[in-house]
Amino acid sequence: MTPQLTVLGNPGHRRVTLFAAAARAAGLPEPAVLPWLDVLRGQYRPPTGGLLRIESPGEDARVDELLRGPALGPSYAPTRVEGTAAWYAGVLAALRGLAARPGVRLLGDPEEIGVMFDKRRSHALLAAAGVPVPRALGGEVTGWEQLRGRLAEAGLHRIFVKPAHGSSASGVLALEFGPRGQVLATTSVELADGRLHNSLRVRRYRDEAEVAAIVDRLAPDGLHVEQWIPKASQSGRSADLRVVVVAGRATHVVVRTSAQPMTNLHLGGARGSVDLAREAAGAAWPVLLETAERAAACFPRAPMVGVDVLPAAGWRRALVGEVNAFGDLLPNLTGLSGGPAEGLDTYGAQLAALTRPAAFTRSTGGAPGPAPTTHQMTEHAP
Repeated sequence: MTPQLTVLGNPGHRRVTLFAAAARAAGLPEPAVLPWLDVLRGQYRPPTGGLLRIESPGEDARVDELLRGPALGPSYAPTRVEGTAAWYAGVLAALRGLAARPGVRLLGDPEEIGVMFDKRRSHALLAAAGVPVPRALGGEVTGWEQLRGRLAEAGLHRIFVKPAHGSSASGVLALEFGPRGQVLATTSVELADGRLHNSLRVRRYRDEAEVAAIVDRLAPDGLHVEQWIPKASQSGRSADLRVVVVAGRATHVVVRTSAQPMTNLHLGGARGSVDLAREAAGAAWPVLLETAERAAACFPRAPMVGVDVLPAAGWRRALVGEVNAFGDLLPNLTGLSGGPAEGLDTYGAQLAALTRPAAFTRSTGGAPGPAPTTHQMTEHAP
């Protein structure tokens, strides 16, 4: 019998409503909702006797202002890019506080989520486990002048600069240096009055002073810098994969294509064809999925991991760009044919892994890593 489910989320958000719809479709009781706002304010009664699913706190202005507002002061605006270190600290403190409550059983582990939401730590963990990742520029980045000097020493001319705790490509710069030292930065950041704002329009900055101003504003929150890997293409556009791994199995795949370095769908990216990607990869297709599963296996207590797989040109090998604790918001996408989630969306797959864990166990062959089960969920009780 499946325990009562509660979702830590933002009421009314599509993450919450889609998960509830999947529960109803599976014949399960309607999940209760524990609002992120109440948890951050300390005004809540923790659910006991059931399972608490952790959902993203994103896309709620009141939640965002509680997390980032104090760091930005009177100039706070929901479009601001800065303040990600404060956001990260607030989310992690809230999850740790929940985990410490007697009787609370979490689907997921706060410490693993903390690693996934720190690109520097997750990159190091994946690399130590032998998962292929882009070359990274280790150490702290204090600002533009230091970054430029270190890149020259490392011989890196095309890189991604990412806020360590960012998501959805917020604050990411695709940075290129020309043969005479000229700079080109491609980013969704809008620089206005010395402050950084998110934009749905991708911009190109060629003025080094503007690029320096952006990097200097981002650096205090922490930066992760890695080599820009030339990716495979589909229909003349750069392509990568978002692979959802549930209970250790790659269950859902989205091909994301774009004319820009960032393939995020809200920045002009588009869903490509999985069939064309599989055909282009040929015998390497299972290797691409296995790469995602190996990355997810580094987080054995996570019921789901969204893995960004970067296929190299030719689709014959791949690296892992990022891992996402909340990378399952993929509406109208059903599981891979022949897999344990065929016909199910990402939320239905996670419920199936809870209620029918045997369906996610490989009958033959070795799995690339341990598959989480309902017995591996984090349980905090007296």
